[in-house]
Amino acid sequence: MKWQSNLLSHLQWSDTIINQTGKIKLAQQIAAKVKDGDIIGAGSGSTVYLALFAIAEKVKKENLNVRIIPSSLEITMTCSNLGMPVTSLLEDKPDWAFDGADEVDPNRSLIKGRGGALFKEKLLIRSSLKNYILVDESKLVEKLGSKFPVPIEVFPGALVYVESALRDLGITDIILRAAKGKDGPIITENGNFLLDARFDHIPSDTEQKIKSITGVIESGLFIDYDVEVMVAE
Repeated sequence: MKWQSNLLSHLQWSDTIINQTGKIKLAQQIAAKVKDGDIIGAGSGSTVYLALFAIAEKVKKENLNVRIIPSSLEITMTCSNLGMPVTSLLEDKPDWAFDGADEVDPNRSLIKGRGGALFKEKLLIRSSLKNYILVDESKLVEKLGSKFPVPIEVFPGALVYVESALRDLGITDIILRAAKGKDGPIITENGNFLLDARFDHIPSDTEQKIKSITGVIESGLFIDYDVEVMVAE
């Protein structure tokens, strides 16, 4: 017997979707890549959300057997609402994955993680045979950190130590990100805190230096990853 849930059936994206027309075109392009039997990793964000609707439509129309590995509770619930079967990295390796980004530089290095799912997003990208990053032109930058700080997921008990260690890496500003709609800081998908750190310059070894700090779970830097960037018109 299945649950009858009005909450899931009325689930909608929580904010205004910027450049929705372009993102819908990207969603259709990603859906065109779906083949029968695919295991697909799905990141987070509004473009991923729209792409899942396009994928679900193709799966239903062509009666395909496809499973999704979601990176967040929001995407998991969206899959449930669309009737898309989900699996996990404990069971399956993704054939390919798709995600959005906050910034993309000319070398296809990324800043991601504004939604608080950066650890699972990075794990999906590392696990996938092929990765597609879906963005609009506003996300293209000449230098990482031009528009957004670097999100850093931190174990709560290590907050002050991590702050001190990050200052040694030359950050220009750092804040504990506050939540909207709740008291206190944002809680990530893994129950941790999220710091936003700004850098004047982000050398290629910055991702590894941040990750080496005890108490850091993950950073939103994706430097020199093998990804294909798809840009909405």
